[in-house]
Amino acid sequence: MSATARGHGMTLAEKILARASATESVVPGQIVEGTVDLAMMHEQGAQTVQPFHEMGATRVWDPDRVVIAIDHWVPASTEGAAVLHRILRKFADEVHLPHFYDVGNHGICHQILAENGWVVPGDLAVGTDSHTNMLGAMGAVAAGIGPTEMAAVLALGRLWLKVPPTLRIEVRGTLGPGVTAKDLVLRTLGEVKTTGATYKAVEWTGPTIAKLGMPERLTICNMTTEMGAKCGMVAPDGTTMEYLARTAKHAMHPLQPDADASYERILRLDVDGMPPMVACPYSPDNVRPLPEVAREHIRVDQAFLGSCTNARIEDLREGAAILKGHKVHPRVRFIVSPASTAIYRQCLSEGLVDLYTEAGAVFTNSSCSACFGGNMGIIAPDEVCASSSNRNFPGRMGPKEGRIYLMSPAATVAAAIRGELADPREYA
Repeated sequence: MSATARGHGMTLAEKILARASATESVVPGQIVEGTVDLAMMHEQGAQTVQPFHEMGATRVWDPDRVVIAIDHWVPASTEGAAVLHRILRKFADEVHLPHFYDVGNHGICHQILAENGWVVPGDLAVGTDSHTNMLGAMGAVAAGIGPTEMAAVLALGRLWLKVPPTLRIEVRGTLGPGVTAKDLVLRTLGEVKTTGATYKAVEWTGPTIAKLGMPERLTICNMTTEMGAKCGMVAPDGTTMEYLARTAKHAMHPLQPDADASYERILRLDVDGMPPMVACPYSPDNVRPLPEVAREHIRVDQAFLGSCTNARIEDLREGAAILKGHKVHPRVRFIVSPASTAIYRQCLSEGLVDLYTEAGAVFTNSSCSACFGGNMGIIAPDEVCASSSNRNFPGRMGPKEGRIYLMSPAATVAAAIRGELADPREYA
């Protein structure tokens, strides 16, 4: 159900951009100059170094507000990747950037920011990756930007932004057994579509969202990118503050949307009775109920439990609960890639590495891994991958003919066990 709400107050995104631009209020379409609270780069950030120097910059505006994380090719798997890493290491050394997460202390950039408290309520955070939206779960405006924009941010600490209109998603009901936040965001994508929130802020709210833990909020904000959104966010509450209590790197400015805020659109969802969902090839919005698709007996060649969307410790535990007592199907290659080195170590201490590998999975170091089709886990043209990641466009995991089905960690593991798409509730 959709509606439009018009008032005189401000949405959460507008509140944060008003704070960032030191103005009393802002409206959609307005151009503001925002002060950046956190800037993040990964390998893509290597393209930032040349324009940074070309504009005459010699120093970064605030080295304590810049994070670099090596995450796509870890360790470097090609000469090109090794060169990108070298460019970033040299740049960090030249301009004295202390917060460099290099090989051995690495992880997917967004998870590094989340688990180390780099983005906090009220922040304007930017990164050289489209899934920077994930950090909006902290009650921040977090958005991906290009390398030239990032060069200006590094030099000046400021950025021009157009204030986006806001899509408010109100969620009610209880997620049933075997149904997760990943299923919720997939269902939402099926309704909003990949262009339905183009250059909009997506504000998640409602009693169901209030009950979600931070890992689940990170998942739903992450995939607002697939809706075309500029940012995805959840207003900060006690759950947010507890998560950040021991890790926040700088002062928090928790803000809430006004009760009379103006929304371009309101989407209301009820999740009572919702089954697990799956996004079929070749788009994240080609969403169907998983039990319905499972009846088609779609053979799986590879399963991938990883990515910035779903490779936190909670996701790996969710998968382990399904896998315990089972073996990976003999024709399935099952790749498990934890989102950070800290999560990898936790998996070791909890015995999850043993559980997965004894069942027939391969447990990799922490990286983007198979998700982006540029490193380990590329599929062949005629193969199918069941994946907990966020995109299944043609060519996402290598060849354009390869087929990727997006689902929850539990459903990914169920597919690895059965050798075809399966309802994870059958293994609970």
